[in-house]
Amino acid sequence: MTTPSDKPCRIAIGVEYDGTAFFGWQRQEKPAVPTVQRAVEEALAAVADHPVSLICAGRTDAGVHATGQVTHFNCAVDRGEKAWVKGSNSLLPPSVRVVWARAVDDDFHARFSALHRRYHYVILDSEVASASMAGRVTHTRHTLDIDRMNEAGQYLLGEQDFSAFRAASCQSPTPVRRVTHLRVFRHQRYILLDIQANAFLHHMVRNIAGTLMEIGEGKQPPEWARELLESRDRTLAGMTARPEGLYLVEAAYPAHFGLPSPALGPVFLQPYPGLP
Repeated sequence: MTTPSDKPCRIAIGVEYDGTAFFGWQRQEKPAVPTVQRAVEEALAAVADHPVSLICAGRTDAGVHATGQVTHFNCAVDRGEKAWVKGSNSLLPPSVRVVWARAVDDDFHARFSALHRRYHYVILDSEVASASMAGRVTHTRHTLDIDRMNEAGQYLLGEQDFSAFRAASCQSPTPVRRVTHLRVFRHQRYILLDIQANAFLHHMVRNIAGTLMEIGEGKQPPEWARELLESRDRTLAGMTARPEGLYLVEAAYPAHFGLPSPALGPVFLQPYPGLP
């Protein structure tokens, strides 16, 4: 059991959210629109009894979800895990939940301490869209060939220049990222793109998903993914896939920080056959 401390401290928290009703993670002042960061900061501030500023592992766009978001904040007094979790959740909407809270050393940083991030992109390929999964998966009427998508995905592994898959608005100083894992699974009507990298560029996963979907539809050969990488030209790649199928499922940290492991992926796909 966590014992509250009377000294200033740094707290890491795990956050899960349905991003449908939010304009992304990042707090926006002008205009003051609903964001996940604003909602969680206001809840935590009520528990802390002072303003709270969150730093997250990965900013998500409007309509994007998370089951494994990690953030940290500094506080005057550690209220204890029960207060941070239950107290915050009593003030949050049902679509946002603080899953866990841990006091961490001052050298912990939700963004810079992360070893990797992992995303799932969920696609429903069927003639009719799902009513119950609306806003939670991306729908296509085309039957996708996951073997072609998997073959294409292997060209994206390793440390490479992902200029062809970054948004024009991306502010990263370098387009180089290291993708360590990319697999595509099918389970009944659902297709899951599982991708892991040291970090991601703005819209990188959605741009990769859009490209792989075109390859899965048979519009392009698997080798097209390699050609796009080599071109470093975003205008040549596939369309940016819709946001509702995207989930931030994991941000991993060195073991000495003692953070819990997330339950990978959206609940409606667990356990996913073949998922490591």
